[in-house]
Amino acid sequence: MPKKETTPPLRKPDWLRVRIGQGARLAGMRALVHGRGLHTVCEEALCPNIGTCWERGHATIMILGDRCTRSCRFCAVGSGLLAARQAGRPAPADVDEPRRVAGAVQAARLSHVVLTSVTRDDLPDGGAGIWAETIRLVREACPGAVVEALVPDFGGSAAAFETVARARPDVFGHNLETVASLYPRVRPASDYRRSLDLLRRAGERGLIAKTGVMLGVGETPDEVAELMRDALAVGCEILYIGQYLRPTRRHLQVRRYVEPAEFEAIRRTGIAIGFPVIVAGPLVRSSYPSGEQDARVRRRLAGQREKTR
Repeated sequence: MPKKETTPPLRKPDWLRVRIGQGARLAGMRALVHGRGLHTVCEEALCPNIGTCWERGHATIMILGDRCTRSCRFCAVGSGLLAARQAGRPAPADVDEPRRVAGAVQAARLSHVVLTSVTRDDLPDGGAGIWAETIRLVREACPGAVVEALVPDFGGSAAAFETVARARPDVFGHNLETVASLYPRVRPASDYRRSLDLLRRAGERGLIAKTGVMLGVGETPDEVAELMRDALAVGCEILYIGQYLRPTRRHLQVRRYVEPAEFEAIRRTGIAIGFPVIVAGPLVRSSYPSGEQDARVRRRLAGQREKTR
């Protein structure tokens, strides 16, 4: 069991306070997603950017339900699926979900589709089949859209990875989330090296590998630098770094609020060591809209099309 937090919580700086807003586009996106029985990580993870992103028509759809088999101490997404399965109440995958996702993406006329999911250790393939079918149907519905997949680690299963890789998402994302030394406290059911290996596999298959990291949970600058070198060494092309924000009092406390100037220094370091794209800032999340990323992905896709002519 993780130790109970005993220190008083830090006061959130004024530059981290955001207003969600209630624009017409936000209401329309919510109706579109909810009307099809879908979920978004924007809502489930209490993302502070939901107002900004949804007003731009940019949402991250979360597949395989809204309950996870893991209980990471930073994440607001509900858990408990393993306990339900052990109690004889398994939650099978929704095989109609890919069709509904594709319909929502088409209706929203998205040019960049970000898909993510809960971790489903209770399913034989970790949900890889649903992942592949969702990517396939989204491509059929929106042929010109960039499809970004932000996947779980599939328990290290090579077969599950291959199932998703064969669907050829334009961006293959998997978040390291934090530095290696903090995994037992922050991500007790995950493994740093296993996550790096997943990113390595993606790069070796010619996919654009992307990862995301949060700061403020107890990491040191040297550990952040080591993580950046590790991610680059396995072929990661895109790195997003943001501030951890405590979703509820039940979750891990923020140890430190990182100043915007420090994020900028980290970004410059990442570019200097060789990252083609690095996006860093207090409110940056792994699905945060980025012109830098869009430009790199579309250049790569254009190059691939030229080779096949």
